[in-house]
Amino acid sequence: MNLRRTLVALAGLVIALAVIPAGPSSPSLAEENPPALTNLAHLDWLGDTVDPPDQEGHTTYRLAEEPEIGVLWTYAEPRDGVLTRVGGGTYDPTTDTYGQGAFNADDVSRAAVVYIRHWVATGSASSRDKAYQMLRGLTYLQTASGKNAGNVVLWMQPDGTLNPSAEPVELPDPSDSDASYWVARTIWALGEGYAAFAATDEPADAAFAAFLRDRLELSIDAVDRQVLDTYPQLMSVDGRPTPSWLIANGADASAEAVLGLAAYVEAGGSDSGRTALAQLAEGIARLSDGDARNWPFGAVYPWALSRSVWHAWGSQMPAALARAFQALGANTYVAAAVKDSAVFTPWMLTSGGPDNGRLPTRLDQSQIAYGADSRVQSLLATAEATGKTGLRRLAGMQAAWFFGANAAGVPAYDPDTGRTIDGISGDGVVNTNSGAESTIHGLLTMLALDANPDVAHDALVASIVERVGTTTVQAEDATTTGDAHVVTPASMWTGESLFGGVGYLALGDGSTATLTVPVGSTKRLVMPVVDLMPGSTAVTTWSAEDTVLGSVRSGEIGAQGASPAPGALLPVTLGRELPRDATALEVQTTSDGVDEARIDAVMLEPLVSRYVLAGGGHATALLRSAASKVAHTVVRMPGSGPAVVEVYDGEARLLSTSTTAARTVPVRVAPGGFTLVRR
Repeated sequence: MNLRRTLVALAGLVIALAVIPAGPSSPSLAEENPPALTNLAHLDWLGDTVDPPDQEGHTTYRLAEEPEIGVLWTYAEPRDGVLTRVGGGTYDPTTDTYGQGAFNADDVSRAAVVYIRHWVATGSASSRDKAYQMLRGLTYLQTASGKNAGNVVLWMQPDGTLNPSAEPVELPDPSDSDASYWVARTIWALGEGYAAFAATDEPADAAFAAFLRDRLELSIDAVDRQVLDTYPQLMSVDGRPTPSWLIANGADASAEAVLGLAAYVEAGGSDSGRTALAQLAEGIARLSDGDARNWPFGAVYPWALSRSVWHAWGSQMPAALARAFQALGANTYVAAAVKDSAVFTPWMLTSGGPDNGRLPTRLDQSQIAYGADSRVQSLLATAEATGKTGLRRLAGMQAAWFFGANAAGVPAYDPDTGRTIDGISGDGVVNTNSGAESTIHGLLTMLALDANPDVAHDALVASIVERVGTTTVQAEDATTTGDAHVVTPASMWTGESLFGGVGYLALGDGSTATLTVPVGSTKRLVMPVVDLMPGSTAVTTWSAEDTVLGSVRSGEIGAQGASPAPGALLPVTLGRELPRDATALEVQTTSDGVDEARIDAVMLEPLVSRYVLAGGGHATALLRSAASKVAHTVVRMPGSGPAVVEVYDGEARLLSTSTTAARTVPVRVAPGGFTLVRR
C-alpha cells in the first residue's frame, strides 16, 4: 500500500482493534534444540491462483501447463466467527470486485521474498514452487510494454482483472504511471529471486532466472528514467541539502529496492543494476542525521521531504546500506547504518519501541509487524556487515516484540499457526486480524531468528520489566501570562509533521509560560518541540530553578525549498540539562511584537535511559546514554546467577566485558553509547 498517505492522515487515524485472546506459549528457553519458529501455514492459506484475462502490456512466464499465476489475498478477517480472506476497499457482491482489489503487488512481492528465503535456507521444494508462482504473479502485475514499462499495477480483482485506479485513490494514479513503493518492492523480489534461481544447476531454473533478469532490468530502466535522472542533484528541504533521486522521495521505498539490487549485483547482475544500487544507497545515506543528544538521534530519515518525521514501518534503511556495503564496498554506506543501529535504535527501544509515527513526538504509538521486523532486519544486516555483536543483542531485544515485549504484553506471532496479528495500539489494544503484510513480516523475522539461534534466545526473553525513557509534556497545558494563547489549527497535519495534544501554545512578545514536569531519575535533556519558521524574530528562553537552560530562536530554519510546507516542527536540544528533581520549566518570550513562538511540546530525555526484559529465568537490560561523559548507574536485574555486562560506544564497538553476581548491578555507560546486562 502507499503508506505515505497514511502518514498524512494521522490526525484522524483510528484503527479498529479488538482485544486479543490468550496467546500461545512461547518455545521454552530451556530447550536445547527448540523447533523452528517459521511456520508458513497461514501464508500458504492466504495464497491463491488466478487465470487473468488478456490485458494489454501484461504478460508473464508461462509454460504450456501454466495458465494460472500465484497471488495472495490482502487481508484475513473474522466473518461469522471464521477467519476469511478478503480484499481491500468496498466489496460489490454483484460484480465480485473490491474498491481496491483482492490481491496487490506489495504483498505478492514480499511473499515471494519469504518463500525465496525459506527455500534458500531449508531447500524446501514447496517454498521453491511457491516462490516461482508468486514471482510469476508479480511479473504479470508489472507493465511490460508502452510508456509505463517497468512500472507496476498495484491492485488486481478476484478474477485477475487489473485495477490501476483504486478507491480510495493511491498515488501515483494510475498506479503504474510512475515509480512507487510497489516498483521498489518488485525490484526487491526480482533481485532476490534472480539470485536464488540463478544459483541452482537446474535448466528450468536457469531459464526462469533469465526471465527474472529481463523483468528486473525493465524496472531498473523505469527507476533510471523516472528517479535517477536527477542524480546527483540536491534539493533543499527547510535549508537541509537532500537527495532528489529517491523512489517516491523515500529512503524507506528506496531501501527495499536496494535489498533486491544488492542480491542481483552479488549474483553477477548488470552495470545498470550496479549503478542504480550505488546511487540509491548514496541517497539513503545522505538522510542520516542527528546524534545521541539531538533529533533524530542518529536515524536515517525515511522521507526526504521532512526533517520532522520518522516511522518504523519500512525502516530497512540500515539493512539496505549494509547490503550495499557488502555488494559494492563503501564505508559511507555502512557508517550511516551503524549510526542508525547503535545510536538511534537504543533511543527507540528505551523511548517506546517501533512506533508507526514519531512526528516528531510519539503521536502514532501503534506498532505493527512491518515496523518491528524492519528494525530486526536492519540490526542483523548491519551486524553481519560489520561483525559487531552488540547489534545482534539489540536485534534480539527488538524481536522480543513478537513474543510479548509490546504494549499488550502478549505474543504477536503464533508459531503453531504462523499467524501474526495486525497491530497493537499504544494503550495495548490488539487487532487480532492476520493479513498478508503482518504475516509476511512476522515470517521474515522468524526466518532470521531460525538462522540465528542466539538472537532467537534473546528474543524469547519477552516480558517488559521496566522502561525509562523519553517523556513528553504538551505545551498547551502550561500556565501562562501576557500574550499567550492555545491555537487549535484547522488541521493538525502541518504538511510534513503533526502537532500533538489540541494544537500548540503561541507565545507573543513578553509572555511567559510555566510547565509542570515529572521528577526524573537522572538529569534530563530538555528539547522544546518548536514550529520553526523562516524569518521569525521570536526567541524563547527556558529556565528551571532560576537557572537558564538555553534559548530557542524560532527563525533558525532554512527556506522551504522542496518541503511541503514552510518551516519545520523540530525538537531543539537546550545547552544545559534539567536537574532530576526539577518540577517546572519556565519560558520567557521576546520578539518584534508581531511574531509568535509556536511551542508544541517539550521532550525530556534522561541522560541514562533503560529498557529491561525478563522471561524463562533470563533477563536483559539495555542502558542508553545521552550524556557527554561516562555515566555511572545501577540496574536491578531479575533472576539470579551471574550477569554479564557489555559496554559499547556509539559505534557499537565493545569497550569492556565484566561479570557480577550482584542483584543490583553497577554499570557504566559510554557517552553516546549503550550498555547491555544479560543474566
